[in-house]
Amino acid sequence: MESPDAKCLEISPGILIPLREIVFNAIRAQGPGGQNVNKVSCAIHLRFDIAASSLPLEYQQRLMAVSDQRINNAGVIVIKAQSSRSLEKNKVEALQRLREFILLANVVPTMRRVTKPSRGSQMRRVESKVKRGLSKAMRGRVLG
Repeated sequence: MESPDAKCLEISPGILIPLREIVFNAIRAQGPGGQNVNKVSCAIHLRFDIAASSLPLEYQQRLMAVSDQRINNAGVIVIKAQSSRSLEKNKVEALQRLREFILLANVVPTMRRVTKPSRGSQMRRVESKVKRGLSKAMRGRVLG
């Protein structure tokens, strides 16, 4: 997850985000936690500006094209982590979620190859339709 020098977040081999580009804000967590939840700010808001980052241009373009509620109109990714009571654990979780989000957004979808049904499959389809039509035609009234 983090590089050995702990100054960068490793997205993939060769692609690193310096931690100075990521803004962390400690906020009060919601939900259960007793009296401690009212006096300790242990949740994390992670903010990452896509356009001002050192990510490669194609990564930035794909991230900006993603329609996700975690990206605001200014092109800033906002991730809230509050599952743990520890500020450090929430920080690590937020970094991991940012890494996964960037990796998922940069998966290039494979293009669909246009194919035609084979002549044999077309013939089988028409034959089955004719056969069903004949059996349904036999269900009519009997004249005579």
